[in-house]
Amino acid sequence: MLLPGLLDTDAIRKDFPILDRVVHGDKKLIYLDNAATSQKPRQVLDVINAHYERHNANVHRGVHVLAEEATALYEGARDKVAAFINAPSRDEVIFTKNASESLNLVANMLGWADEPYRVDHDTEIVITEMEHHSNIVPWQLLSQRTGAKLKWFGLTDDGRLDLSNIDQVITEKTKVVSFVLVSNILGTLNPVEAIVRRAQEVGALVVIDASQAAPHMPLDVQALQADFVAFTGHKMCAPDGIGVLWGRQELLEDLPPFLGGGEMIETVSMHSSTYAPAPHKFEAGTPPIAQAVGLGAAVDYLTSIGMENIARHEHVITEYAIRRLQEVPDLRIIGPTTAEDRGAAVSFTLGDIHPHDVGQVLDEQGIAVRVGHHCARPVCLRYGIPATTRASFYLYSTPGEVDALIEGLEHVRNFFG
Repeated sequence: MLLPGLLDTDAIRKDFPILDRVVHGDKKLIYLDNAATSQKPRQVLDVINAHYERHNANVHRGVHVLAEEATALYEGARDKVAAFINAPSRDEVIFTKNASESLNLVANMLGWADEPYRVDHDTEIVITEMEHHSNIVPWQLLSQRTGAKLKWFGLTDDGRLDLSNIDQVITEKTKVVSFVLVSNILGTLNPVEAIVRRAQEVGALVVIDASQAAPHMPLDVQALQADFVAFTGHKMCAPDGIGVLWGRQELLEDLPPFLGGGEMIETVSMHSSTYAPAPHKFEAGTPPIAQAVGLGAAVDYLTSIGMENIARHEHVITEYAIRRLQEVPDLRIIGPTTAEDRGAAVSFTLGDIHPHDVGQVLDEQGIAVRVGHHCARPVCLRYGIPATTRASFYLYSTPGEVDALIEGLEHVRNFFG
């Protein structure tokens, strides 16, 4: 099917060898689990392989040729990420192992910080009910450790944030507001401007989880006006084990490190230590070198296609998917039911058939979806459901795969009578 605004998926899919797989004997793989992790193009796989074959060494301290090459590749990846997110400085880009570590890093920094950033028993932390557990648990731990009060925005019936009481939730006591840019379960694109404006009015720091945004749309950290932005590489064509934390330079200079060890120090004696400038202050020990190089290659790949083009393609696919899903009897979409102001992950229930059963029957047809609460259990509790089935799309997704999903769901309904 030809829909206006789609990418040349025939050409793009040739870059992803795994998409040629056949599973369960004779079923062509239909991969609709991109919100969990994306597939990797040859352009990324080749760069990682070349790194290990030709440039493998530890970074920064060696003077031999391999160490210098590895350092250049690693730091070159930092430059690419900085440009990708429009960071004012490359030194504001910190490599972590994933978005969870990035968010934990911020929470711990604020728990150990001096004034005016310290979170303590007289302060409040604000999150939302739609957060991934990675943006709930670190703040719960910080609240338990410091005595700070944890508050959150609730959800409307249609899967949006309920900001009707924003002045009561974000108050003069609020020290930090942390929220997801695009929900991994609902697909909701959140109203950043309104939340940031209120946080700035009371002097609170803003932390944004962009894990479901960075792979799918242009990400401009300066336009967001946040203080910290976290995302992960494996959802954006990069390898596992590499994440990013962007933070404003002045904050990174003032805040204490989270982990101690090699590379993050300036001088060490038996009595005390001084720390290296950011970003190295927050990258203790041997970093994920090959993973960062792979992330740099993924940034190159996505940039060559154009994030605006990817966003347009996914909007068309998501709009088509929502329309087709609404044709399925007994199917209920959990989250916004239009393609406006949402990402490319669509969660749903199918009558009284358990999502795990839906996923298993779809898998037998070669269709890979995600089932469960998607590390967002409070959302499932809010809507009174045990779990959902989630189909999530990316730059290589096609209308034909959506049609296959719909046919698969009809098979599920017939299977369970």
